[in-house]
Amino acid sequence: MQNITRQKFLQSTALAGAALLLSSLESFAAEEKEKKLRVAIIGCGSVSNRYIPHLQRSSLIEIVSLCDIKYERALEQNKKYNVNAATYPHIDKLLAGVPFDMMITTTNMQVHGELNKQALLAGKNVWSEKPMANSYAEGKALLDLANSKGLRIWGAPAVVNSPQFAFMSKTIQEGKLGRPSSAHGQYGHTGPTWSAFFYEKGGGSMPDLGVYNMATLTGLLGPAKSVMAMTSIVNPERTVDDKGKIKVEAEDNAHILLEHDKGAISHVMCGFNFFDPHGHDAKGQTLHSIQIYGDAGNMRLIGYDWEPLGVMLDTSWTEPAKLYQESAEGYQWQEGATKIGESLVKGIEPRIAVEHALHVLEIIEAARASSATGKKIILQSSFKWPMV
Repeated sequence: MQNITRQKFLQSTALAGAALLLSSLESFAAEEKEKKLRVAIIGCGSVSNRYIPHLQRSSLIEIVSLCDIKYERALEQNKKYNVNAATYPHIDKLLAGVPFDMMITTTNMQVHGELNKQALLAGKNVWSEKPMANSYAEGKALLDLANSKGLRIWGAPAVVNSPQFAFMSKTIQEGKLGRPSSAHGQYGHTGPTWSAFFYEKGGGSMPDLGVYNMATLTGLLGPAKSVMAMTSIVNPERTVDDKGKIKVEAEDNAHILLEHDKGAISHVMCGFNFFDPHGHDAKGQTLHSIQIYGDAGNMRLIGYDWEPLGVMLDTSWTEPAKLYQESAEGYQWQEGATKIGESLVKGIEPRIAVEHALHVLEIIEAARASSATGKKIILQSSFKWPMV
């Protein structure tokens, strides 16, 4: 037997240990890579500028495909964000192309339902920008289809994920407001100029703007039982970038009353004719967009619910109101697809619920029916509540 020195022995065992460690790390890296959720984004317009970078920051998600019927936009976003993804000009080619696990729909809202259905039929999970369909019946059919195929579908917005929403929900559940009675939400600006679809049939201020407040208020006060509303078109003509001068077909002004359980009533106002010097991005906003009253206190959400800046809580007859949750660190309005994708990888249930998105969709449809008929509309849908 050949004799070796202690030094050589230690060197050889160290090399063997290093090799074993390297092998383990490579195996771990391979496993982590396998755990990544492969996503495809359909719709490479303005919203994708927020979605793509957020998805890229997740170690559990890989963007493998980009698709847009204006194909140059898919190419531009692929290059702009160095995605290195496959690009397609149509959903049919997307579904037949590079394999993926979840489709993220960020197209014009009028085609969300049909695109989401195609993805589900092809065996893909879906995260959809709001709304997930053009009617409650269409949305419910999508959920039933997903369930029948063992798939998942979710719809924006992600406002229930913010730390401010969690604080407000806990405040209500802990009884600090007493018995909640009334609430108000508002969101509006002077209207998008980059596309006509906001003003065309199936568009409107409710599915674009009011949807946030509806999700927040029902998330805090519970599912709505009935709806009464008035909607109108204040500005019958618009000039937009993609089609020039157009006729406005969908509501650009809406007021919606929601009846919740135990006598609570909330109100949402939204529109494309709201002058606000803070603009669409809410920079520098100091006013509140959500207020909830109880018989023992009230609280106000500073900023917009999709980009909250703090919660002012007033529960004293003698002490001034206090500001809580000034930071929304870790939350961004565009995080829904990322959080949902990560929940699929981790096998956990997210706070965002498809039943909640469906409920909001039914509210929008009911509001239009109430405005057209002058009647109170009873709702059928519900969701698991409280959410926090």
